[in-house]
Amino acid sequence: MSDWMVTQSSSSGRRPRALSPLREHLRDTFWFAPTAAMVGVFVVWVGAEALDTAIVDALQRDRDYETLDELLRFAQDAKAVVSAVGSAMMTFIGVVFSISLVAVQMASGQFTPRVVRLFVRSRITKATFAVFLATFVLTLLVLTSFDTADDPRSVTTVPLVQSVLTLCMVGLSLLLFVLYVNATLRLMRISHVIARIASESFRVPASMPVPVGGQEAVPVGGREAVPVGGREAVPVGGREAPGHGTETGWVPHDGRAGVLRDVHIARLVRVARKHGVVLRLIPRIGDFVVPGMPVLAVHGGPVPPRRVLRYAISVGVERTYHQDLAFGLRQLADIALRALSPAINDPTTAVQALDRVVQFLAALSRRPLDAALHRDRAGAVRLVQPVPDWTELVDLGFTEVRGCAVGSPQVSRRMLAGLDDLLLLAPPERREPLLRHRELLRQAVGLAAPTASDRDFALRPDRQGIG
Repeated sequence: MSDWMVTQSSSSGRRPRALSPLREHLRDTFWFAPTAAMVGVFVVWVGAEALDTAIVDALQRDRDYETLDELLRFAQDAKAVVSAVGSAMMTFIGVVFSISLVAVQMASGQFTPRVVRLFVRSRITKATFAVFLATFVLTLLVLTSFDTADDPRSVTTVPLVQSVLTLCMVGLSLLLFVLYVNATLRLMRISHVIARIASESFRVPASMPVPVGGQEAVPVGGREAVPVGGREAVPVGGREAPGHGTETGWVPHDGRAGVLRDVHIARLVRVARKHGVVLRLIPRIGDFVVPGMPVLAVHGGPVPPRRVLRYAISVGVERTYHQDLAFGLRQLADIALRALSPAINDPTTAVQALDRVVQFLAALSRRPLDAALHRDRAGAVRLVQPVPDWTELVDLGFTEVRGCAVGSPQVSRRMLAGLDDLLLLAPPERREPLLRHRELLRQAVGLAAPTASDRDFALRPDRQGIG
């Protein structure tokens, strides 16, 4: 088995749904949920006011003035409560979310700036903010519905339903506040942040095509072998690319510059099948692309029209977990590096990050990597998507942390234990990068340790670092 093995998508397998630029934009902003909530609560208030008017009209037709008089007294008590809620809600919102911004700033400085994404996209945070603002707007609307008339026969409306609705919104606000505080405190604890990053990272290989064994290149529709990965310069003009078959053209990126976050796999497969070609994604998910840069190589036929490839590639300002296999490892390495910096000096956090690095690599230790082949319904390969190979993932997880682990026996011991565990799990052809990092770590610790006993202690594998 070679390390460039490809993965293939089965015809019955479910392809991952493409990212929606609009949905991702809304998830990365704070304005949409509160705005929708305020519009929604206005619509609900209009319905509640109509219901209150209908109740008063029915009581007046029945000449049930005694009940109306009781409702008026209830309305006076409810007005005091609604007024108190309205005056306190905005102050409450300001204090709570000011503290939240400070917590986010502390988390980004202590862990990595990329964890701010977890706070921004938190559903409980947006729901709490939206319900708080909706409750405030509702109190203002309800206050306009109170009638100043004291005679039950002359009142036009008594905000009975509106007052009950306001009290329900207050109760919902208090419940969400408790949940919000709990979620925020969890996101401020490094163990939960690392676990969240790991869980998001595992979704990427789970959505990749089903791996199929085999070493040889896969023929496509009777033509030349399909391209499988590679980071060489892009051939143009139909020249032969080593190991890639004949390239008949390429498609440049015509959008804004940014990080390649996602490709619409189903659409690209459809386009390639319709035009009888094979498309190869040139940059990997997570690469930075600029206008004019080749993003798709075309094999076996003419380049499809630009209009049919519109919206097939999503570019943004930051990487996402959606199809980016290496993004989780990048964040874990960043957290470990920040923890080992002289300003923080927290090797235990680095050990926790290494725990998840080892877990992620162990899950991929026997999985084919380097490229994913996506087929159409007839079984012909139509899209080749490059992914990081095993060596690149191992280097990403260990290289930078290893350079900072020399002066920390806790980290060097945990890294050695992790490398030993991966050596037991990985097949023979994948042990070379693990052995290389193990030997480099031993050499670095041997040069930095002042005595032989310190060197032996720092090079003793320990899954907990130091107990």
